[in-house]
Amino acid sequence: MRGIAILLTVSLAGCATYQVGAGSLYAPDVATVYVPMIESDSYRRDLGERLTEAIAKEIELKTPYKVVGTPDADSILYVRLTGDRRQTLVENAYDEPRLSETTIFSEVNWLNRRRQPLVAAQTIALPPDLVHISQTGNLIPEVGQSVALTQQKAIEALAQQIVGTMEAPW
Repeated sequence: MRGIAILLTVSLAGCATYQVGAGSLYAPDVATVYVPMIESDSYRRDLGERLTEAIAKEIELKTPYKVVGTPDADSILYVRLTGDRRQTLVENAYDEPRLSETTIFSEVNWLNRRRQPLVAAQTIALPPDLVHISQTGNLIPEVGQSVALTQQKAIEALAQQIVGTMEAPW
């Protein structure tokens, strides 16, 4: 019995720095995130506001972080919509679009209080403090989809992708 207790104590001492669960995926020194209103270089209305709302909801839902309304937070997530593109993929015999695609492009920069990047270095050749992320949504008019619905799906998927970059690398 004494041998089991010693073995258990030794094995637990070796795991003192090991973390389990969703908390191990995120930076332990960050508790709050400030997401300023996203500026958009697109001519389409309200994309920045809609993406800001989607990112805030996604952070609250999927991370241990709390979104706050002040720049005094532990970290600041800067996002800029650099553009969007809408193109027709399939047309019918009358040149009416049957399948269109909307792509939204963004730049993401997540900084801590000391204004140092929190996002891990990427394996692609980009500046170390900027991550380029884009997302696409498809529009199929026959099933009742609209451009606004397609944009919202792309915005939600983009928000998921942006919040996914906040996870610590394995």
